[in-house]
Amino acid sequence: MFSLKNKKAVVTGGGSGIGQAIAVQLATNGAEVHILEITEQNGQETLEKIKSSGGNATVYACDVSKQKDVLTVFDKIGEINILVNNAGIAHIGKADTTSEDDFDRIYNVNIKGVYNCLFAAIPQIRKSGGGVIINMASIAALVGIPDRFAYSTAKGAVKAMTMSVAKDYINENIRCNSISPARVHTPFVDGFLKNNYPDNIEEMFEKLSKTQPIGRMAQPEEVASLALFLCSDEASFITGVDYPIDGGFTTLNN
Repeated sequence: MFSLKNKKAVVTGGGSGIGQAIAVQLATNGAEVHILEITEQNGQETLEKIKSSGGNATVYACDVSKQKDVLTVFDKIGEINILVNNAGIAHIGKADTTSEDDFDRIYNVNIKGVYNCLFAAIPQIRKSGGGVIINMASIAALVGIPDRFAYSTAKGAVKAMTMSVAKDYINENIRCNSISPARVHTPFVDGFLKNNYPDNIEEMFEKLSKTQPIGRMAQPEEVASLALFLCSDEASFITGVDYPIDGGFTTLNN
């Protein structure tokens, strides 16, 4: 089950965290994986993990906010079967504390970057006879999260783009779904705690973990397993759906 043999996949932001876990999972299950990162060096760890286990992967330096760069990379890669739009950046702030520069920065990566990859990938998926698109949204698109105005705005747009793409290409054998994680234990979380709470990292980690009713953060590999399923033929009847993977956050946090 869940074999991706003879499938070619693109994973944006595949150098660490959730993106790395997804890239490794897809490669482990037979896919030829193409990793897009802001620099090639950022993707080397993922590349080494995949190749050390006998998988097939390539890394490309690509700023997803720049359409010309994205088109150039996708032209090099050619026909694909799977796109995972994972690249994204975070921001902390409310509507009246988010600067225009910060809002534009979030928009350019988290919204325009997703659009740019869709724009470049859909013709390549069409050439291969159809395929799968996974967009990484967030529970921030579903419920109110304190101090996440720009980030929530962007992830809401990603969820809406997912529904639109699923509707527009359903007759071309292109499925599109999104995944909305709650907190996931990634290097970003560790860096955030180290920079903002250097004197009580363990206490704050526990506090953040317990905001999920299940009592912990997700592991990147758990999100990757859901992505693998949605990319596989076993999910061939699923399109236009957003999947919260949140330890009960959106339904049990009352």
